[in-house]
Amino acid sequence: MISIKVTVMVATLITLCILSTDTHATYLGCCRRYMVGRIRFPDIKGFSVQNHSELCPVVAIIFHTAKGKRCANPALEWVMDYVNRIEYISLKVHQKATEMD
Repeated sequence: MISIKVTVMVATLITLCILSTDTHATYLGCCRRYMVGRIRFPDIKGFSVQNHSELCPVVAIIFHTAKGKRCANPALEWVMDYVNRIEYISLKVHQKATEMD
């Protein structure tokens, strides 16, 4: 018969493995450095904002493209220009949809 100590140790070990896997997956999903160069505006499908956290060491604008995600520095003028353009286009689409209702 398995002792309670062994059962508790195994359960603790499994829990730690699950938690460390989730943490690692989150870390891999965030930007750790910025891209070099520039993306063509027509290639961008959307964007999201990454805030600084313990696992994600940089604040970034994540541009979503057909080829994947690209991490850009929000301090760069072209990055914020693209963000403003995307938001403007989204606003226009929303206004047109509202007018049609």
